[in-house]
Amino acid sequence: MNKLSVSLRMVFFIFMVQPLFSQTPDFAKLGRYFDVLDSADRFMGSVAVFQNGEVIYQRSVGFADIERRLRAEALTGYRIGSISKTFTAVLVMKSVEKGKLSLEQTIDNWFPQVPNANRITLRHLLTHRSGIHNFTDVPTYVRWNTAYKSEQQMLDTIAAQTSDFAPGTKASYSNSGYVLLTLILQKAWGSTYKALLQKYILRPGKLKETTYGVKIDTIGIHAQSYRKVFGWWRQSITDASVPLGAGAISTTPVDLARFGSQLFEGKFITKESVAEMQKLEDNIGMGLFRFPFYERWSYGHGGSIDGFQSILSCFPKEKLTYALLSNGSAMPINDVSIAILSAIFGKPFEIPKFIPVELSSKELELYIGTYVSKKVPVKITVYLKDSKMYAQATGQMPFPLIAHGDHRFSYEKAGIEMNFSPQKNEMVMKQGGGSFLFSRE
Repeated sequence: MNKLSVSLRMVFFIFMVQPLFSQTPDFAKLGRYFDVLDSADRFMGSVAVFQNGEVIYQRSVGFADIERRLRAEALTGYRIGSISKTFTAVLVMKSVEKGKLSLEQTIDNWFPQVPNANRITLRHLLTHRSGIHNFTDVPTYVRWNTAYKSEQQMLDTIAAQTSDFAPGTKASYSNSGYVLLTLILQKAWGSTYKALLQKYILRPGKLKETTYGVKIDTIGIHAQSYRKVFGWWRQSITDASVPLGAGAISTTPVDLARFGSQLFEGKFITKESVAEMQKLEDNIGMGLFRFPFYERWSYGHGGSIDGFQSILSCFPKEKLTYALLSNGSAMPINDVSIAILSAIFGKPFEIPKFIPVELSSKELELYIGTYVSKKVPVKITVYLKDSKMYAQATGQMPFPLIAHGDHRFSYEKAGIEMNFSPQKNEMVMKQGGGSFLFSRE
């Protein structure tokens, strides 16, 4: 399923307070880390690190386009999904500074058809406290998200949903609110969102590789998106007319890191407005979340759309920003993020190793059988051959399984992990950030 949102429960980084080991970035080790991910075909994407306004690290691995065998490079563009909301929030704050909008004004003058419109403020929309139902959670969303939708159609879709709760009483992530903010910006300025983005962010920030609302096949070197399920599979692309300012921006890691760095320097809006964006309620600001890493805190946002995943993280005190953009990952992107930050701040981190555990044929017999899932339309047969365990999905080639102990097996090249529960006749397969339950027939 396509997802534009980032869960309110998502934790990108670890939080542990302990003495500093070093303040010297270990980019050589980080390079070896990415070498392993690349050779194991576990991750495709790019990262850029900014400090004091300068690039101090950049790396790209994997393919931007597998079918055309195009490798990712520094100028490869990626869709950033919900990080687009940070750009939208900046434009709203610019509008407040210019007297075009007020954070406390309600939205009924623009959208009287939206439930509770006379009680929902712009602040509520920015901080996900409006109660407006998230349109990407509507069951029929995946049937139409790849087709063009007019702004009126998107408004009608949002207005047709019942309210989840009274405005201001709690928080629930809603892409709908940022689609409405996109339309409000256009009405307030009498201009398109794209023109506002260009005038107030892209041009002053010299973000030449950042685009909005275009088809990815029509712009420069842009990555396709993939998920790994017994090989990399290209994902369908959400039409940019659907997410608008909630998720329709594409950029490079260098441009995105530069944007984050300049935001906290006061390049686009005043530092007072940036401070307003940082005010938290339920750990949510305006287009920003706060993330811990050891004794440090960063502000930023995450994004996920189709097979793309992204993270923007800004450490204002350290004047350091990093952007991680991926078009395909067979491991949790949070793990990659932790490794990057550990390298930056001189913390210990491990380069992945896949050391097998030797099991006898009798021990392996616990796992043999045919497994089926309600979520994946294939059967997986697990069997022994020459005292080694293999798995084969319907219509696919067999692949070997390497034991790691505790009923856990993996196939490194495809980023597959299988966790068996022999007594329950169950197996959970993890791949590409997904988790799928299988039952033995």
